[in-house]
Amino acid sequence: MAYRRLPALTATMTLALTTALAPSPAQATPPGPNAVVVWNLNAQNEIYEVARQSPATAARSFAMVQGAVYDAVNAVAGVPYQPYLTAPKARRAYSADAAVAAAASEVLLSLFPEQAATVRAQYDAALAAIPDGWAERGGVAVGRQAAAAMIAARVGDGAFGSATWNVSTAPGQWRPTPPTYAQDGAWFADLRPFVLPDAAMFRTSGPPALTSAAYARDLNEVKVIGGVTSTVRTTDETQAAIWWHDRRLTEWAMKRQLAESRHLSTLQTARMFAMVDITNVDALIACYSEKKYWNFWRPVTAVQEADGDGNPATAGDPSWMPLLVTPPFPDYTSGHTCSFSAIALTWQRFFGRDDLPMSAYSADSGTTRAFSSFSSALAEVVEARIWGGVHFRTADVQGVRIGAGTARYVLAREFRPRH
Repeated sequence: MAYRRLPALTATMTLALTTALAPSPAQATPPGPNAVVVWNLNAQNEIYEVARQSPATAARSFAMVQGAVYDAVNAVAGVPYQPYLTAPKARRAYSADAAVAAAASEVLLSLFPEQAATVRAQYDAALAAIPDGWAERGGVAVGRQAAAAMIAARVGDGAFGSATWNVSTAPGQWRPTPPTYAQDGAWFADLRPFVLPDAAMFRTSGPPALTSAAYARDLNEVKVIGGVTSTVRTTDETQAAIWWHDRRLTEWAMKRQLAESRHLSTLQTARMFAMVDITNVDALIACYSEKKYWNFWRPVTAVQEADGDGNPATAGDPSWMPLLVTPPFPDYTSGHTCSFSAIALTWQRFFGRDDLPMSAYSADSGTTRAFSSFSSALAEVVEARIWGGVHFRTADVQGVRIGAGTARYVLAREFRPRH
């Protein structure tokens, strides 16, 4: 059976571009390393390399760090943009680099107190490169105030709660999947959003009915192309599936690459990173709300147990396994397409265009993938989750819509120029 491509997908995903949020050239690129990029790398070290947080959990941590950094740098720059939480009193002569270091390190210390030695060493190294004096002290004070506001805002937000997924043996309902038979991240479905008033505001009509033709198409497609022994999937598609599945998300590197290749200033970088990470976390919260509400089974369960789904157009294969290890939570909607569609639209809005090149290396696949535009990368991740055998197409497509809706909502209300 031939699997379905989606020739119109790129067109439907390529969202209307606007220059309303494009960076202003007024801020010159500072000499030396971009402190926002440096501290984003430091954050990745603490969030993933050491703490090994899952992609969803890491999204909350990055949003906290980058939101505080943005508020600090925006304050030092004279508050040209709407603050996310606060605009501490500051002078333009204060050290923006000191503000970045203080804001990022204070949030990281609140998240990972057991990693304090590394964070403090990073902070000390950052301040050692800044001349001592009132400008440094002022920047530090602003950064600490911005961090304190972020830390206070996330108290009691539902993070790391004791919720579990609704395990069921009913056809169409989720249950833990081989080979790990684990479940994780159910608390994220109830996490208080950073901007959205309600995580369920983009609630969809749900996955196709098990007896429908649409469901049969979804299942038969992933069965043919997403299996570990698939003879239809190409080598490049296999590499793409593994590349996008890397838990050291390649989006992190692409974000930093865009800041450096476009020569963004400290303020521009802080703003872009905060826009991306806060939009991303809310898109994932909305996605996980869908996962909890619909509790739909994963392809590995669906293919293995297809003889019991009541659909004459599907056939079970108890030995079928996907190319990738299935994540430990329900299928619908796809977290990765929710996330990347929100990121792609944010980049489109920030840069005022879609056709910016970007690339990243994945240690998991051992390859570098490059894209000529944000929309082409988004189109590939939709396919890659099917090639990997971990999502149905409907979960991917609906995830794109949730991510785009979240981004439109957030960007219409946050991070905008004040004048």
